[in-house]
Amino acid sequence: MRKPKIVILGAGYGGIITGKKLEKLLKSGEADVTLINKHDYHYITTQLHKTGAGTAADRQIAMNIPELINPEKTRFVKGTVESVDINRQAVNLEGGESFEYDYLLIALGFDVETFGIPGIKEHAFQIRSFRTTKAIYNQILRQFTLYKEDQDPSRLTFVVAGGGFTGIEMLGELAEGLPKLCKEHNTPFEKVKIAAVEAAPSVIPFFPKESIEYTTEVLKKFNIDMYMSTKILECTPEKVVLEGNVELPTRTLIWSCGVKGNPIVQNCGLPVEKGKLPVDSFLRVKGKKNIFSIGDCALFMKDEKNALPPTAQVALQEADVCARNIIAALRGGELKAFEYHHKGSVASIGNFSAVGKVGNFRLSGLFAAFMKQVIEARYLLNLGGPALIIKQHFGVSKEPVQITAKQ
Repeated sequence: MRKPKIVILGAGYGGIITGKKLEKLLKSGEADVTLINKHDYHYITTQLHKTGAGTAADRQIAMNIPELINPEKTRFVKGTVESVDINRQAVNLEGGESFEYDYLLIALGFDVETFGIPGIKEHAFQIRSFRTTKAIYNQILRQFTLYKEDQDPSRLTFVVAGGGFTGIEMLGELAEGLPKLCKEHNTPFEKVKIAAVEAAPSVIPFFPKESIEYTTEVLKKFNIDMYMSTKILECTPEKVVLEGNVELPTRTLIWSCGVKGNPIVQNCGLPVEKGKLPVDSFLRVKGKKNIFSIGDCALFMKDEKNALPPTAQVALQEADVCARNIIAALRGGELKAFEYHHKGSVASIGNFSAVGKVGNFRLSGLFAAFMKQVIEARYLLNLGGPALIIKQHFGVSKEPVQITAKQ
């Protein structure tokens, strides 16, 4: 008897955890599971700022996928998805390879939203993936080297656009990581400038006033120039143009201002709303009984007007229900409606400060930084058990991940 084929597209938070859940819940020989991902590593998105500032070893952030899955239960294929043929029930990869499916999960993550601002797509460095944040670090190193040749102060001016969680984490990491680079390049840290640009009146505007004030205070102690209530009008290779006739000479604009669904979903022959795949309460793409979607490329409406945000927490909760629903569909059982339960949020501002909110409790300072580490450790526990936690903290390889770091 032919075994049903389950194909998972994307090995981000949603895809890899769904795959791990399927490994636990499927009976032996019940289905063939194939996980397809563009790279052979799974990266921790909430730690990408460390890659950008060069403050963590590559393998602490990007982990080898074959080492995370059970090869006897899950087949891993390294490849780039080109399209999905829903009539043939097949996934087509670049290069011509094709994989048939009976049940499909699309968890392809996000792309960066540039809002049509001139020069952002061409010249800004994006916090989008391990590869793009590695490009940020290489750009920083290159600017330190070139500064020794021409003493151009714009080379040591680093601008971070966006004051959300990703932005403030990048700012904090730069503030703590750049002094070390200055020592290595024999350059006075006083020559370095870090600037934050945010269109809203403050950083993390979605947080309580006390949290905003604390975060602003920490960033100012790092001597970060704050440009709030300010939009970026243009980015060139040599400067960033802001509202109010302000120009910031810089060779490095780090962009963390917004995300949108992966453009590949446009090639799936499926309904698309707001650049994402609309899903029903069971996480199935609307109108399809055997195609599921979770994470950043899925549009799950929590009410008539508002969709769930594209966060790791959402993707992880969806993954657990999605795995169970794929198995229920396969066995002809009853599917479970997905309900999101927000458990709080914490963002680091360097290694020793953080800000967050859990329920009605506001967190800040060293305790919040500790809680951030607990959250990251909990994810590693779910991904690979205690052994993975120990490996990532004490036994991780110092060898860099081999990639071509380019935008």
